[in-house]
Amino acid sequence: MTSFLRAYAPGMAADWWSIEVFDTDIPAAVWRDAQQQALIESALTNGALSWEWHQHSWGVVFEVSFTDEDQWDRWRNLPGTRAALDAVPDPVNGLVVYRGRGGSSGSPVPRRPRPAPGAAAVELPGADERDEVLDLSGSDDLVR
Repeated sequence: MTSFLRAYAPGMAADWWSIEVFDTDIPAAVWRDAQQQALIESALTNGALSWEWHQHSWGVVFEVSFTDEDQWDRWRNLPGTRAALDAVPDPVNGLVVYRGRGGSSGSPVPRRPRPAPGAAAVELPGADERDEVLDLSGSDDLVR
């Protein structure tokens, strides 16, 4: 996708949107097979920069990127898109639509390595020696 964006949409940032469809008695893959051509065609003719389908053990994810939220809203509100989403196996509990990459995708920016946990720390020399402690119980003497 990166080379596509550089060639056809230089300087444009892509907003990714995800449509997750969960399996029910009818596998979500059946819905994908019936709807994918219409969804892809309408997305591309309405300004989508890229799209991807992902198959998971729990269902399918359709990811699509547009240059801005207005393009997404226009595509999302097309009668054909609305009809495809209404046709999922369970439109109430089996459909999730949101901004960003979906499913089991990772972060769009790789995480930086974190410092090693405390177990990798080195013990300071003399840690077993007792330090002087100020007794705050009312006595002015130092306790050893």
